[in-house]
Amino acid sequence: MINQIIYPEPIEAAIAQLESWWQTLGDRYLFYNYSLSPRSLALLLLQKDPGLWETMQRDQEQCRHLEVLITVTQNQLKQPIGLAIANTRQSQARTIERVVLQETRKRRSPLGETLHQLTVNPITGFPILVFILYYGVYKFVGEFGAGELVDRIETFFELQINPFVNQITTQVIPWKSIQDLIANDYGIITLGIRYATAIVLPVVATYFLMFSLLEDSGYLPRLSLMLDRLFKSVGLSGRAVIPMVLGLGCDTMATIVTRTLETKRERLIATFLLSLAIPCAAQWGVIVGLLAQKPAGLLFWGGFISAIFIIVGYLTAKLLPGDSGRFYMEVPPLRLPKLRNVITKTWVRMKWYFIEVLPLFIWASVLIWAGRLTGLFDMIIRLIEPIVSALGMPAQAAPIFLYGFFRRDYGAAGLFDLQQQGSLTGNQLVVAAIVLTLFLPCIAQLQMLIKERGAKTTTAIVLFIFPFAFLMGYLVNLGLTAFGVQF
Repeated sequence: MINQIIYPEPIEAAIAQLESWWQTLGDRYLFYNYSLSPRSLALLLLQKDPGLWETMQRDQEQCRHLEVLITVTQNQLKQPIGLAIANTRQSQARTIERVVLQETRKRRSPLGETLHQLTVNPITGFPILVFILYYGVYKFVGEFGAGELVDRIETFFELQINPFVNQITTQVIPWKSIQDLIANDYGIITLGIRYATAIVLPVVATYFLMFSLLEDSGYLPRLSLMLDRLFKSVGLSGRAVIPMVLGLGCDTMATIVTRTLETKRERLIATFLLSLAIPCAAQWGVIVGLLAQKPAGLLFWGGFISAIFIIVGYLTAKLLPGDSGRFYMEVPPLRLPKLRNVITKTWVRMKWYFIEVLPLFIWASVLIWAGRLTGLFDMIIRLIEPIVSALGMPAQAAPIFLYGFFRRDYGAAGLFDLQQQGSLTGNQLVVAAIVLTLFLPCIAQLQMLIKERGAKTTTAIVLFIFPFAFLMGYLVNLGLTAFGVQF
């Protein structure tokens, strides 16, 4: 038979004092208002239960005595009273479980339990996260996906497809303006489809493969547990890790997933941070590929964007009223990913993303063609050039920020072209990468923002993001120049 739960000595002493106190008070407060034992009521009061605490406010003197008792009890413990009570109950529950249950096999292997504890403990969890980011993101997505694969496919386009398209278009279509729509520098095939296929697709494929591996292994819920305290500093709970990680694949999809967050305040903060500081797979994959040869610049870019995420999130949480939602999540067992699951998830996500991104890239090429044909493109470029100059960049970089207006990854792909031509220094690459990262992700994200948060909120977000992105780029360039830093 299981005996009554015995709590740590300071809590038991406080319970005894409260029970003795109530015997002298009679029915003035609790005995006839709640169908609970005096011991249960004492435990609730020690944890400052809101309902009982409101009842105690009727007698200010007794309330002060209770505050003193709680303070004395807390000072004798090494952890919060509520946590000490919860830990004691959990220990007793495990004792009961061992007595009444007989397991035919262990539900979790000792190795699985050890790995679980290592991944959720911040002391060991953050080094594991750094290991995953280094080999999963930097090496696999950055160097292999955005480096090796992009180089091979881009070279094939440059040497085989683009010259062939230009030649056929010139022979078949006699009008120069229509030729420019399909081929040459800004054509649908030679620019839009090339960016989507040669630059975006390899990055998206490698990222979604890595993400599917992590998802199928059961690691992501443990990442949520580990980051819960950090996310609470920006007004979110650990549950928000899921849309944020999804945002590293596609911000539009992640914006939809913010519906799973508990409060309207959390959904607003998460959507804002996704729009501002979470680069999608194609964008950060290209940026990682660009900066892979300059590790210091890559670390600076990552650190700066992370700092923006935390600082802006913290200030936003302070400005918006309300509290973070409560965090609870089912944690599946860790397991070796199943190849079939990983391949299926990767294929479905790639297909969905490519179906979404290819039409947008084509439309962006059409809009650029129309802008060049009417002179509007050149006029906008001339307006952007002073801003680009203030960022310490050459005039040739102006078009990439115009591309970034249509999609951030479209702009990042333009940045890739400039880097291949040797037109940008390490510092200029870092500044451009920061500005493009802080841009609004894409037109699809803008449409989803309007649908999820409304036109007024979306307008406020956009009016903040665009000047903020350029201001941060200007300040970074100013700081790097002032301190003589060269990447």
